[in-house]
Amino acid sequence: MPIILIVLITALIAVSATYFFMTFKKHTLGEGATSKTIDIKILDKQVVSKTFAAEHEEQEEYWIYVEPMEGGPKREFQVGVHYYHALSPGDCGTLTYKGNQFMHFAKLQRF
Repeated sequence: MPIILIVLITALIAVSATYFFMTFKKHTLGEGATSKTIDIKILDKQVVSKTFAAEHEEQEEYWIYVEPMEGGPKREFQVGVHYYHALSPGDCGTLTYKGNQFMHFAKLQRF
């Protein structure tokens, strides 16, 4: 097999792998995503115990499940313990997120 063919195949594999990892980081991990805000309703919340948490780490993860008020897919976000205890199912407000990362929630005030 000619050496030029081996070099071309190796270069093609390297370019394909680089493109795959860049796309994976952007779409799955939310890297490089812009901050977005949507009006949502909190559907549920849940505490998940970590099985292999280190001693200095939290032993539990806190999650909220939300649905956009204007319709759309339901989503889940991991939140801090303070947000978890401050929010209840049925609360409505404006959610700010970046990719899959929860940033802030502003609850609508009911008078």
